[in-house]
Amino acid sequence: MSAITGKRDGYGIHVQAYYQKAYDLFHRTGKCDLLFANYEGNPVAGIMVFAQGKTAWYMYGASTDAERNRMPTYLLQWEAICWAKSRGCSEYDLWGIPDMSEDELELAFSSKGSHEGLWGVYRFKRGFGGTIMRSIGAWDRIYYPSLYQLYLQMMKLRGRQED
Repeated sequence: MSAITGKRDGYGIHVQAYYQKAYDLFHRTGKCDLLFANYEGNPVAGIMVFAQGKTAWYMYGASTDAERNRMPTYLLQWEAICWAKSRGCSEYDLWGIPDMSEDELELAFSSKGSHEGLWGVYRFKRGFGGTIMRSIGAWDRIYYPSLYQLYLQMMKLRGRQED
């Protein structure tokens, strides 16, 4: 499902072992779960959610191209919110939208296509209401500067990083 979603929506995915490792590390402690939506016995969407303290995070999700009209991902988000609440969480973080001001997001969300970065993801998440909260973001800890520069050049060539 991840490969289908990544190709359809134009973003990168991790290898299966990455998701498996995340699940194995956190599920045994009760801090992670996989939720699936099925239609007529066939899985059509799935998400991986995490919880720590009072916050839960939707980290990974995927869906097939089948039965998209039934909007299984919306059901999964509701089920994940219920899962989080049952663990005492009072916040559910949908994690990740385009890095723009709220005014820019509102002006552009209906005109941008799903294939343009995180716009399809933003449109989906926007439908739940909620509040946009900003954090310091993700940072790289650089252990080998020369290898890191090579990595940055490779990502630039692949079109995955802007200056």
